[in-house]
Amino acid sequence: MLRVAVGVIGNAAGEVLVALRHAHLHQGGLWEFPGGKIADGESVEAALARELHEELGIRVESAQPLLTVRHAYPDRSVELHVWRVTAFAGDVRGREGQPLRWVAVHHLDPFDFPAADRPIIEALCRSDTAAD
Repeated sequence: MLRVAVGVIGNAAGEVLVALRHAHLHQGGLWEFPGGKIADGESVEAALARELHEELGIRVESAQPLLTVRHAYPDRSVELHVWRVTAFAGDVRGREGQPLRWVAVHHLDPFDFPAADRPIIEALCRSDTAAD
């Protein structure tokens, strides 16, 4: 099973960051929450910090676990360790050339996400509704 650290990064406007996966990647052409593979022996927190720095140029200052998602695609199974990033340093930019968008939680549904990301959106919508 492929273990992945995923960051739900928010801004002051209450939006979350999504990135478009490159076409040549697994689930290419779909939107995702930033993150990446957890290396053998690496903690989720360390993987999250490393991946978000590599992909976005930011340094995670504070993050809390949100949920864990297990999903079986026809060609592989993934386990997403999803963390809500509540504070970071640096300016967000797509360091790997990936398009990025800040999107209000209640506007995420029309975006085409991998099936494994749908529970993340559902959890965010529940917490966004509870905050209203």
